[in-house]
Amino acid sequence: MSRATIVIVEDDFLIAEDLRGMCEEFGASVLGMAHAADEAFAVIEKAKPQYVLMDVRLGGKRDGVDIAQQVYDAMPETKLIFITGSNEPPTIERIKQDHPFRILIKPISPRELSEAITS
Repeated sequence: MSRATIVIVEDDFLIAEDLRGMCEEFGASVLGMAHAADEAFAVIEKAKPQYVLMDVRLGGKRDGVDIAQQVYDAMPETKLIFITGSNEPPTIERIKQDHPFRILIKPISPRELSEAITS
């Protein structure tokens, strides 16, 4: 199997670095990271990853769901894995409208992330 390619969109630097470490631990290649909605699509479009790990709350006017819809419209083959700290029904329902490949609730374990990407 070829290495999975990933872009991480997460506003919390420490969580983003933790996700990067987990991905690299199971052999995935992290092609880029974005910490704000305004930069996320450009990073994803340039890297053309197989997967995007997308936080929902990014701060500012747009959030991860908005960016994910933009990614889906431009690159429908890209698999969107939402990583969120909120499991409230309105948040989950909004994510589900956005073609998620998987939804993971924080805190996530390395096993959960590996299974989401390698399954």
